[in-house]
Amino acid sequence: MSLETTLEQLRSAAREAGDATVSPDDAFAAFEEWVWEDRGLRLYPAQEEAILGITLGSNVILATPTGTGKSLVALGAHFSALTEGRRTVYTAPIKALVSEKFFELVAVFGAENVGMITGDASINSDAPVICCTAEILANLAIRDREIGGITQVVMDEFHYYAEPERGWAWQVPLLMMPDAQFLLMSATLGDVRELAKDLSDRTGRDTSLVTGVERPVPLHFNYAVKPAHEVVEELIADRQVPAYLVHFNQSHAVEQAQALSSIRIVDREGRDEIAAALGDFRFSTGFGVTLSRLVRSGIGVHHAGMLPRYRRLVEQLAQRGLLRVICGTDTLGVGINVPIRTVVITALTKFDGVKMRRLSAREFHQISGRAGRAGYDTEGDVIALAPEHDVENAKSAAKAAAKAESAKGGKKAKPAKKKSAPQGFVAWSEATLDKLVISEPEPLVSRMRVSHSMVLGVIGRGEINEGDALETMRTLVFDSHEPRANQFAHARTAIGIFRTLRNGGIVEVYEDPRGHRLLRLTVELQANFALNQPLSPFALAAIELLDPESDTYALDVISIIEATLENPRAILRAQEHAARGEAVAAMKAEGIEYEERMELLEEITYPQPLKELLDEAFHEYLKEVPWARDFELKPKSVVRDMIERAFGFRDVVSFYQLGRAEGGVLRYLSDAFRAISRTVPEQAKSPELEDLIDWLGELVRQIDSSLIDEWEELANPEAHAQNADPDRALSIAPPARSVLANERAFLVMLRNALFRRVQGAAFERYSELAELDGPGGFSEQKWRDALAGYYTEYDEILLDGDARSAALVQIDRSSADEGIWRFRQVLLDPENDRDWRIEGTVDLEKSELEGEPVVRVDRVGPFAGE
Repeated sequence: MSLETTLEQLRSAAREAGDATVSPDDAFAAFEEWVWEDRGLRLYPAQEEAILGITLGSNVILATPTGTGKSLVALGAHFSALTEGRRTVYTAPIKALVSEKFFELVAVFGAENVGMITGDASINSDAPVICCTAEILANLAIRDREIGGITQVVMDEFHYYAEPERGWAWQVPLLMMPDAQFLLMSATLGDVRELAKDLSDRTGRDTSLVTGVERPVPLHFNYAVKPAHEVVEELIADRQVPAYLVHFNQSHAVEQAQALSSIRIVDREGRDEIAAALGDFRFSTGFGVTLSRLVRSGIGVHHAGMLPRYRRLVEQLAQRGLLRVICGTDTLGVGINVPIRTVVITALTKFDGVKMRRLSAREFHQISGRAGRAGYDTEGDVIALAPEHDVENAKSAAKAAAKAESAKGGKKAKPAKKKSAPQGFVAWSEATLDKLVISEPEPLVSRMRVSHSMVLGVIGRGEINEGDALETMRTLVFDSHEPRANQFAHARTAIGIFRTLRNGGIVEVYEDPRGHRLLRLTVELQANFALNQPLSPFALAAIELLDPESDTYALDVISIIEATLENPRAILRAQEHAARGEAVAAMKAEGIEYEERMELLEEITYPQPLKELLDEAFHEYLKEVPWARDFELKPKSVVRDMIERAFGFRDVVSFYQLGRAEGGVLRYLSDAFRAISRTVPEQAKSPELEDLIDWLGELVRQIDSSLIDEWEELANPEAHAQNADPDRALSIAPPARSVLANERAFLVMLRNALFRRVQGAAFERYSELAELDGPGGFSEQKWRDALAGYYTEYDEILLDGDARSAALVQIDRSSADEGIWRFRQVLLDPENDRDWRIEGTVDLEKSELEGEPVVRVDRVGPFAGE
């Protein structure tokens, strides 16, 4: 029986008894019974205490270890709110977790009772249960006096309150929702007594602290002065697997996994089980080949740089108990229920973006908490590895001792020479581990900040009394948990922002007929201006500056949208490295001296098309829209670069050597597709731009359809539910999507594939041209011989905008029944004779398998017989 049914039965019973709402006792009893009947579980004492506190109207701070069932407490809180007819909200730090929780709650409470609000989509936003990120709730609390009628807030992973950039969003609801009931949850909160007292003072409710709970699965901590492969071998022999080897560097995680592949992790039977589970899962070239080999050996890899479908694959194989070892970063632990028996921490230090430092107690306990999961294990182990030089020194000392023992009174063996730590190394030892084990997570530190968006949100509540606005800002600033000095600094910031808005004419102060001074905005804020793509209005204004008749119009529109997106650092670093490499080669060829070359290199960065135009336009935009100063315009060329180079996904990953960051590449392309397709008005979309939007969307889908399909699913869940294939839930392999399903996008891919050959011919890159066709295709020598004739007639092959024209590509579909198309790609010569072309076929069946056009060149030459 679902909780939805239980809820209706309780409400019906209450109505029959003449009660307006369900009693707390009845609500708790019904939920407890449902947990047993539906889940086969008995509530832990801590769960029972927390849910009782919620049903009796108290705030609850649930600071219990991982594996103690905090998710079930959250479910009980939502159930309690619904029995009283209240609105409740669940927040999490990342959209993926919000989405996951949304579908979980829909399954329990029914689709009509659950909604979700993200920066990308809004589903059933008036539902009694809402899922959203903390930032969404914070902005809602600032901008809406009634806060949508929400009177209960469940904040998961509340330790994000101390995050430097995002912590403000976890604090704002506490300040701005005094009538709400709060459930704050995390395994690593530290001492929260002051927070509990403050919460009670603000809300007028008791606040229950549920802490100090013993883990249902106890942990054992050990320090190993051994290399990782020896530790793994021992864990396998002692059946203390699955083991998760935690690294703080993605490259190190992959290297460790490859090093472990020499060990027999699983037997023949285990390999066969993995192969059966993989079925027809499609691994792409590059990192996919490596991952395929590793998982078939019982070794997983998991980090944020991987494609989402690869991460899900590792998670699913691990959940089925098929992987003995997983090497990765701490991304596996964020909200994912994967059975891990042993956590092996490869270092007790990490680089935090500024410097190397030891792990904090909070970080250590977050990582350690993944070991030993309730329902899977009776105990868990956490093993910290010693530094590599300590391991080598221990081995050398053991060898020296053995030699001394075997000498039997002979010549005294020389003491082993100790290896020093690398320069700048931050040391750790067994004492470091011992200290971390007994240390409580550090107290939460307030991270409040004041922004243009915040000030505008307060004023944007409607016509507001100047005193009310000041009082609201005073609450946000002086009632915050900041030190006094920081509060005054925030107040000065708020005053400065208000003056900027008033001087810019965005805010005006006026008197009503009764002489009250009121504030109001002179412009209308879009509903989600502070939530997602906040510079989209600027992009719309900038597009109006472009000439729709320009040959580069479509590319320029893409550049404007790209400038509003977050920078994909790995891609931009690779682009800059490539640009500097090309520049050095060119400068050497020109004979420029070394010192001058180095000076000139400092000016070279990744491509930033339209930078001057955009900078100037943004400067003018800020005069009218001062709150945009909260955000930074970031000109770049990733999508445009791919179009200009005629690259597909695999091409860009290979060219810029981004194999270990391909997940980040895909996320950026997915974000770019959503932003371009949603932001650019229909009237501003030229046929060429529409083709490119289709191409980009299909390119992302062919690599990993989930990033777009999930977005579309969230925007239209009913249609998705009607078209869902129930058999897919049993398969690890994601459903295959035909690359020919969207012919318009396929034609753009095909034109790109042909233009790659035009580019190769223009630069006479014969070996590259031969590689494009592969073995048995148009060979390097054939290209040389064919183009020799062209270059006796013309000096060059043009690569300008006209050369990319779809008019230069002719497609003959008459042989489609035979599984091929025939093509003719015209080469654009300086005389515009257009009498040379590349001819060949497109293998449709192989294109389906590869997810991109498979092209074979048959002839390069002048028009035959014409």
